[in-house]
Amino acid sequence: MIKITTLLNETEYVGKQVAVKGWVRTFRANRFIALNDGSSLHNLQCVVDFENLEEKILKQITTGAALSLVGTLVKSQGKGQSVEVQVDQVVVLGTADPDKYPIQPKKHSFEFLREQAHLRIRTNTFSAVMRVRSALAFAVHQFFRNEGFSYVHTPIITGSDAEGAGEMFRVTTLDADNPPRTEEGAVDYKADFFAKETNLTVSGQLEAETYALGLGNVYTFGPTFRAENSNTTRHLAEFWMIEPEMAFYELEDNMDLAEAFIKSVLGYVLDHCQEDLNFLDQRLEQEEKTKPQAERSELGLIDRIRFIIDNEFKRIPYTDAIEILRNSKPNKKKKFKFPVDQWGVDLQSEHERYLVEKHFKCPVILFDYPATIKAFYMRLNEDQKTVRAMDILFPGIGEMVGGSQREERLDVLEARMDAQGIDPKELEWYLDLRRYGTVPHSGFGLGFERLVQFTTGMGNIRDVIPFPRTPQNASF
Repeated sequence: MIKITTLLNETEYVGKQVAVKGWVRTFRANRFIALNDGSSLHNLQCVVDFENLEEKILKQITTGAALSLVGTLVKSQGKGQSVEVQVDQVVVLGTADPDKYPIQPKKHSFEFLREQAHLRIRTNTFSAVMRVRSALAFAVHQFFRNEGFSYVHTPIITGSDAEGAGEMFRVTTLDADNPPRTEEGAVDYKADFFAKETNLTVSGQLEAETYALGLGNVYTFGPTFRAENSNTTRHLAEFWMIEPEMAFYELEDNMDLAEAFIKSVLGYVLDHCQEDLNFLDQRLEQEEKTKPQAERSELGLIDRIRFIIDNEFKRIPYTDAIEILRNSKPNKKKKFKFPVDQWGVDLQSEHERYLVEKHFKCPVILFDYPATIKAFYMRLNEDQKTVRAMDILFPGIGEMVGGSQREERLDVLEARMDAQGIDPKELEWYLDLRRYGTVPHSGFGLGFERLVQFTTGMGNIRDVIPFPRTPQNASF
């Protein structure tokens, strides 16, 4: 068996007998089969002599059916393809009832396709998106491998809340209808499997720090979970995070690495997914035409990717960004949904996009954020008001990366935890890193689905993960 992408791109097979397997996209005139095996955006035209086919087999060649074909690859005489297979043998591997098979050769809405998540991969859009996703995942590992990082698998089940968000999924084996209780009437988690309250992780960062302070440079790339009841185009309950941690890195080193990482993985996709990106670029162009003029993007999909790769990232302090936003026309004319009126506010996507798309016209890294809006583990600056945090902002999407130099001073970290009401007993192991051989260290987190969404131009994050987990939805 030879993959369809090989037959379409390598001329050495022309004139030879080949065996191909795949699913029928269309079958027209009882003669022309458009076959796809998932290896390419394009179908392979297979021409059968219906007069020599049994009536039983002919009826089974319908959209969605799986076939095994043997024939001769020849140069095509028709339009739309360079080669085709003159079929000698047809074997039906799996039938698809044409009255019930939901992925028919017509335009389907993404909402409908989410209800068919187990079959939507057989459409051009989703096969292209998932091939790009696969290439991005490979590029992530390749970059860190080339940079000398060690890949660390951090726990999915955890007893700590790394982000302090409190929106976590509980993990328990206790009887939901009749859990054991303490004398005070509270649920007795000492009787649970882990003898304590545990949850699905929201981040592997804290555990990754422990390995960075022994291996030097490490990264995690795994699933994370957040029980945030948000039904938006930007939120998932289960998603994948890329989180490197680096010993002896200060904030400037962290920013350098993050910029190099992003440019590397996007460059890999441009080099290896050209066919799929061209298709997705055209899809996005048609979608943009349906929007009001004021909401249309000035950049096509491939132009957006090159915008990131070809531009130096502008680095500015949060304080400077606030002044730019306060004095901007949209803010003065009250066009921002969230007005920027004072220092210390948490920036929204509209503010981040304004800085990137309108003011600087290049990717932006904001740093030195107010301590009150950032996590306890971020290094406190000498002004006692800001922390060594950084966010990388992209066009069309806003924040892509969040990171910081971590607080390596034991007394300062303890004070920050106390101020935020975090029990030090739960994180004694984390504090030990500051007690025994503490060093400056840094790291960042990048939501993989958000990166895939940017790279493919898909408008809804639910369409860039195979099986989205969202409020009221855990199908498949």
